[in-house]
Amino acid sequence: MMARSAPESVFRGVDLNPMSNSFLHHTNEISVDQLIVRRGQPFKLTLNVAQPFNPKLHQLHITAKTGEIPTEKQGTLSLFGVPDVSTRSPSAIAVWKADLHKYSSPLTVILMVTPPAVTPVGRWNLTVKLGGEEMLLGKLVVLYNPWCPDDWVYLKDEKEINEYVLNEQGVIFKGSNNYISSMDWDFGQFEEQMVDICLTMLDLNLKHEKDPADDVSARCNPIYVSRVVSAMINCQDDRGVLMGRWGPPYIGGHLPSHWSGSYPILRRWFNIGAYPVKYGQCWVFAGVMCSVMRLLGIPCRVVSNFESAHDNNANLVIDEYHADYGVRPKANHDSIWNYHVWVEAWMRRPDLAEDGAFDGWQVLDPTPQEKSAGVYCCGPAPVKAILSGETDLKYDVPFVFAEVNADCIDWLVKADGSKVNIFSDSARVGHNISTKSIGSKERWNITDNYKYREGTDKEREVYNNAITKHYSKTDDEETDKNAVIEEDQEEDESEDNVAVEDEDPPSDEEEDDEIEEGNETGRETTGSIDAENPISISPPPPVTMQFEKVSPPRNGKDVRLKLVLRSESSSVRSLSINISVQATRYNGFPAMTIQTEVKDKRLQPGRDLSIPITVPFSAYHKPMVDCDSMKVSALVKDKKTPYNTYLAVDDIVLIDPPISVKVTTAAKVNQSVKGEVIFMNPVTTEMLTNCTLSFSGTGLMKNEAEIKLQDLKPYNRLHVYFSFVPYKSGKKTLVVDFDCSTFRDIKASCIVNVQP
Repeated sequence: MMARSAPESVFRGVDLNPMSNSFLHHTNEISVDQLIVRRGQPFKLTLNVAQPFNPKLHQLHITAKTGEIPTEKQGTLSLFGVPDVSTRSPSAIAVWKADLHKYSSPLTVILMVTPPAVTPVGRWNLTVKLGGEEMLLGKLVVLYNPWCPDDWVYLKDEKEINEYVLNEQGVIFKGSNNYISSMDWDFGQFEEQMVDICLTMLDLNLKHEKDPADDVSARCNPIYVSRVVSAMINCQDDRGVLMGRWGPPYIGGHLPSHWSGSYPILRRWFNIGAYPVKYGQCWVFAGVMCSVMRLLGIPCRVVSNFESAHDNNANLVIDEYHADYGVRPKANHDSIWNYHVWVEAWMRRPDLAEDGAFDGWQVLDPTPQEKSAGVYCCGPAPVKAILSGETDLKYDVPFVFAEVNADCIDWLVKADGSKVNIFSDSARVGHNISTKSIGSKERWNITDNYKYREGTDKEREVYNNAITKHYSKTDDEETDKNAVIEEDQEEDESEDNVAVEDEDPPSDEEEDDEIEEGNETGRETTGSIDAENPISISPPPPVTMQFEKVSPPRNGKDVRLKLVLRSESSSVRSLSINISVQATRYNGFPAMTIQTEVKDKRLQPGRDLSIPITVPFSAYHKPMVDCDSMKVSALVKDKKTPYNTYLAVDDIVLIDPPISVKVTTAAKVNQSVKGEVIFMNPVTTEMLTNCTLSFSGTGLMKNEAEIKLQDLKPYNRLHVYFSFVPYKSGKKTLVVDFDCSTFRDIKASCIVNVQP
């Protein structure tokens, strides 16, 4: 007896057309082999069948599903087909649709399948059923679609989409308000494995562990997803990407300043089983988050805020304490960082207003500073709400408002423990809020997006509005947050106010162009009064003073500046001037005192008194190796009236010695390219030891390359030749990092135009 042969399948094969679909969906930079589409936009499937398909006689049933527990009511299961006669649940949401392409034929069925603009992003399976036989059509990834008007992340301007979604090269601004510098950052959002990395990140978040079905369904909402990503970039509560650390030792990892891009961090996290990568600080957290958001399809940019407040006790006021001469400094939970870096993401906020009043850029901050609803994350906080002082809105608007617009009180702590208000300042916080310009590396000052001009009535009106709304709100989420902050004040005694885990020398003129300056002088202060009310503003002072630089502050050279005082009174003033220089980290934490001096001077009425200050390299180089800035402060007392005390402060960021990199041959994909690096030790007395040179750049080299170098003698020049093989065409950025015992992570970059 002969065995019966299996019935012939009605399906002959399927073509997902990944290449043509990827170009139409702007995902070709991610992959042309895997089907990756954007929601709200049709994609083409080709189904070959054994028997002619007639939609008037036959029914093609298609099922799309995502997650472990797909349901129609949560939008994670969709039943549709051609013709669309599928029986759906009355509660079905996010329903997909399919149409026959105009070139479809009976044996070659071409379908245009459209996931709706509210589809949860992630991995999806498509199955098809025809004539009682069912088969897997294929697996695909669905992303947000900033080109689709119905998607909440829709962005009208194509130039903005190119910058905030498709651009893999970025610039992050650092330094201080008076010394703004830039660094190239390689987002690498379209590198190999990035889809798997980012979707794994979503699957490991705490909300997914608690309720997987609800979490996968909520991925339709960029508000929700951006909040999840904010939490997952740090590792405080979960299996997040980065461990933060704001001071040495950096055991078992890299200094945060080592990193030049996101992809090496994300890839390492993924490859070691989702254990945190060591170590990050704010610009690293922000750079990595921006990469994830851009991969998912949410327009995103990195933003730097100079003189950024950390309002630990959530009262929109920053208290800073200064020790009187011979008095130990007072511990402080509030702080003002030289700069702080977060991201903005573009999305609608229908949860806050139906008229779109708070649509647009939203602040998200992955640096673990304070808890939000019990988790270390921040945002999305509408920039428009911050501008208008709407501190009763979610998420975390009061915290971000304080970062850019808190009032500041400077207190002098005396030997008996008493405090004197020596300065009250409503304009110190939130300056030169900056992001990369569209289509160039220039700095774009967006401060006016966040706050009205200091000194205007409107700015004070907004601040008072923010205070009123902040203290009158009864929102449960914010109440929970404040409770957490109060608890953290007692428990968190970390020094940083941040959650942590553990040839001939060149001429001066040749080195002057390496830094952009916010302004020329340090912070000017006013006089002192005893204050019961911490928000009271002191009267104009009889003495004004400020720091002025004499020459650019180059690392490896003596630092020279001067303190200029001027009296508005009609008599001579006898002054005691205490000048202190400290090595500080960029978050305001003092690491070590470099030098102090006390001078007695007479200030003539109506005339400037200029006091020269020199900080020798021999004095500062060791304390500054692991620090970001040099805080120079002058505490001045009137000898006749000691209660009149004045303060001036300047945060000096040292300019790194110059290093250059260039490519010396034409660049083509899969062909070796040569280049060279030049660096000279600028120090006359110091041998540079433990020297390494690192190379990185997505599209240019798949892994970071590192060369260990010999010790470099004083005034000796280093000349290194190197080669690499690009694997992607287009304009790419090559970054080199020189690290040694004296100068940490000096960077240089060049553009490499790689031909196909």
